[in-house]
Amino acid sequence: MDTPNYIKSLLMPNGRKPQGRKVWSLDLELVWLPFFSATNIMGDTALPLDAIGAPLRLGYASDGSVKFSKSGRPIMKVAKELAEAVRLVRENFTANLLSYAGSVINEKGKEYRELVKKASEAGKPIIAHDRNELDKVIAQQLETAMAEAQAEPAPAPTDSKIKEKELVTA
Repeated sequence: MDTPNYIKSLLMPNGRKPQGRKVWSLDLELVWLPFFSATNIMGDTALPLDAIGAPLRLGYASDGSVKFSKSGRPIMKVAKELAEAVRLVRENFTANLLSYAGSVINEKGKEYRELVKKASEAGKPIIAHDRNELDKVIAQQLETAMAEAQAEPAPAPTDSKIKEKELVTA
Protein backbone atom coordinates (compact mmCIF):
# COMPACT_ATOMS: atom_id res chain seq x y z
CA MET A 1 0.00 0.00 0.00
CA ASP A 2 1.38 3.42 -0.97
CA THR A 3 0.91 6.30 1.44
CA PRO A 4 -1.50 8.82 -0.10
CA ASN A 5 -0.04 12.24 -0.94
CA TYR A 6 -2.51 14.02 1.34
CA ILE A 7 -1.10 12.05 4.29
CA LYS A 8 2.50 12.67 3.19
CA SER A 9 1.78 16.42 2.92
CA LEU A 10 0.53 16.45 6.54
CA LEU A 11 3.95 15.22 7.66
CA MET A 12 6.01 17.83 5.77
CA PRO A 13 7.46 20.81 7.71
CA ASN A 14 5.94 24.17 6.96
CA GLY A 15 7.92 27.35 7.65
CA ARG A 16 4.89 29.65 7.95
CA LYS A 17 3.84 30.57 11.47
CA PRO A 18 0.48 32.34 11.34
CA GLN A 19 -0.39 34.80 14.09
CA GLY A 20 -4.03 35.52 14.72
CA ARG A 21 -7.29 34.20 16.11
CA LYS A 22 -7.13 30.43 16.22
CA VAL A 23 -10.01 28.08 15.59
CA TRP A 24 -9.11 24.47 16.29
CA SER A 25 -5.48 25.65 16.52
CA LEU A 26 -5.52 27.01 12.96
CA ASP A 27 -5.51 30.68 12.04
CA LEU A 28 -8.98 31.97 11.19
CA GLU A 29 -7.86 34.60 8.67
CA LEU A 30 -5.03 32.72 6.97
CA VAL A 31 -6.50 29.20 6.90
CA TRP A 32 -10.22 28.90 7.57
CA LEU A 33 -11.54 31.93 5.70
CA PRO A 34 -9.63 31.18 2.46
CA PHE A 35 -10.57 27.51 2.74
CA PHE A 36 -14.28 28.15 3.27
CA SER A 37 -14.32 30.88 0.60
CA ALA A 38 -12.88 28.32 -1.82
CA THR A 39 -15.38 25.65 -0.77
CA ASN A 40 -18.22 28.15 -1.27
CA ILE A 41 -16.96 28.97 -4.76
CA MET A 42 -16.70 25.27 -5.61
CA GLY A 43 -20.21 24.64 -4.29
CA ASP A 44 -19.05 22.30 -1.54
CA THR A 45 -20.37 24.61 1.19
CA ALA A 46 -22.93 27.39 1.33
CA LEU A 47 -21.70 29.46 4.24
CA PRO A 48 -23.43 32.83 4.55
CA LEU A 49 -21.41 35.75 3.25
CA ASP A 50 -21.82 37.60 6.55
CA ALA A 51 -20.13 34.70 8.36
CA ILE A 52 -17.14 34.95 6.02
CA GLY A 53 -17.20 38.77 6.00
CA ALA A 54 -17.55 39.14 9.78
CA PRO A 55 -16.21 35.91 11.26
CA LEU A 56 -15.77 37.31 14.77
CA ARG A 57 -18.84 38.37 16.71
CA LEU A 58 -19.28 40.11 20.01
CA GLY A 59 -20.40 37.73 22.75
CA TYR A 60 -23.64 38.50 24.56
CA ALA A 61 -25.00 37.29 27.89
CA SER A 62 -28.48 35.75 28.14
CA ASP A 63 -29.89 39.13 29.22
CA GLY A 64 -28.60 40.74 26.01
CA SER A 65 -25.68 42.59 27.60
CA VAL A 66 -22.17 42.42 26.17
CA LYS A 67 -20.01 39.73 27.82
CA PHE A 68 -16.61 40.61 29.25
CA SER A 69 -13.78 38.37 30.40
CA LYS A 70 -12.32 38.60 33.90
CA SER A 71 -9.58 40.83 32.51
CA GLY A 72 -12.20 43.30 31.29
CA ARG A 73 -11.92 42.58 27.58
CA PRO A 74 -15.05 41.99 25.52
CA ILE A 75 -15.56 38.34 24.60
CA MET A 76 -15.40 37.62 20.88
CA LYS A 77 -16.88 34.48 19.35
CA VAL A 78 -16.53 32.89 15.94
CA ALA A 79 -19.67 33.09 13.82
CA LYS A 80 -21.85 30.06 14.50
CA GLU A 81 -21.84 28.88 10.86
CA LEU A 82 -18.03 28.98 10.69
CA ALA A 83 -17.66 27.26 14.05
CA GLU A 84 -19.99 24.48 12.89
CA ALA A 85 -18.10 24.09 9.60
CA VAL A 86 -14.78 23.84 11.48
CA ARG A 87 -16.32 21.23 13.81
CA LEU A 88 -17.41 19.20 10.76
CA VAL A 89 -13.89 19.42 9.23
CA ARG A 90 -12.37 18.35 12.56
CA GLU A 91 -14.68 15.34 12.84
CA ASN A 92 -14.03 14.31 9.25
CA PHE A 93 -10.28 14.82 9.68
CA THR A 94 -10.31 12.57 12.73
CA ALA A 95 -12.34 9.96 10.87
CA ASN A 96 -9.89 10.06 7.93
CA LEU A 97 -6.89 9.63 10.25
CA LEU A 98 -8.53 6.67 11.95
CA SER A 99 -9.56 5.19 8.60
CA TYR A 100 -6.00 5.46 7.29
CA ALA A 101 -4.57 3.86 10.44
CA GLY A 102 -7.18 1.10 10.20
CA SER A 103 -6.34 0.35 6.59
CA VAL A 104 -2.61 0.13 7.43
CA ILE A 105 -3.39 -2.16 10.37
CA ASN A 106 -5.52 -4.37 8.11
CA GLU A 107 -2.88 -4.59 5.39
CA LYS A 108 0.25 -4.63 7.55
CA GLY A 109 -0.99 -5.80 10.94
CA LYS A 110 2.16 -7.69 11.87
CA GLU A 111 4.43 -4.71 11.14
CA TYR A 112 2.05 -2.39 13.00
CA ARG A 113 2.03 -4.59 16.12
CA GLU A 114 5.83 -4.89 15.99
CA LEU A 115 6.23 -1.11 15.75
CA VAL A 116 3.85 -0.53 18.69
CA LYS A 117 5.77 -3.11 20.76
CA LYS A 118 9.17 -1.58 19.88
CA ALA A 119 7.87 1.94 20.59
CA SER A 120 6.53 0.81 23.95
CA GLU A 121 9.90 -0.72 24.84
CA ALA A 122 11.74 2.40 23.68
CA GLY A 123 9.50 4.57 25.86
CA LYS A 124 9.93 2.56 29.08
CA PRO A 125 13.26 4.16 30.14
CA ILE A 126 11.83 7.64 29.59
CA ILE A 127 8.70 6.86 31.60
CA ALA A 128 10.80 5.31 34.41
CA HIS A 129 13.15 8.32 34.49
CA ASP A 130 10.24 10.78 34.61
CA ARG A 131 8.56 8.76 37.37
CA ASN A 132 11.79 8.74 39.43
CA GLU A 133 12.29 12.50 38.98
CA LEU A 134 8.68 13.18 39.97
CA ASP A 135 9.00 10.93 43.04
CA LYS A 136 12.15 12.84 44.10
CA VAL A 137 10.43 16.22 43.78
CA ILE A 138 7.36 15.05 45.70
CA ALA A 139 9.56 13.60 48.46
CA GLN A 140 11.47 16.90 48.70
CA GLN A 141 8.22 18.86 48.86
CA LEU A 142 6.90 16.60 51.62
CA GLU A 143 10.16 16.92 53.53
CA THR A 144 10.06 20.71 53.26
CA ALA A 145 6.42 20.84 54.34
CA MET A 146 7.10 18.57 57.33
CA ALA A 147 10.13 20.64 58.37
CA GLU A 148 8.11 23.87 58.13
CA ALA A 149 5.27 22.35 60.14
CA GLN A 150 7.66 21.21 62.89
CA ALA A 151 9.50 24.55 62.93
CA GLU A 152 6.33 26.57 63.47
CA PRO A 153 5.41 26.87 67.16
CA ALA A 154 1.93 25.79 68.12
CA PRO A 155 -0.43 28.75 68.26
CA ALA A 156 -0.78 30.12 71.78
CA PRO A 157 -4.30 29.92 73.18
CA THR A 158 -6.19 33.17 73.17
CA ASP A 159 -7.60 34.72 76.33
CA SER A 160 -11.11 33.58 75.41
CA LYS A 161 -9.97 29.96 75.13
CA ILE A 162 -8.22 30.20 78.51
CA LYS A 163 -11.39 31.59 80.10
CA GLU A 164 -13.46 28.82 78.52
CA LYS A 165 -11.12 26.23 79.97
CA GLU A 166 -11.37 27.84 83.42
CA LEU A 167 -15.15 27.72 83.29
CA VAL A 168 -15.26 24.02 82.54
CA THR A 169 -15.33 21.91 85.69
CA ALA A 170 -13.61 18.59 85.82
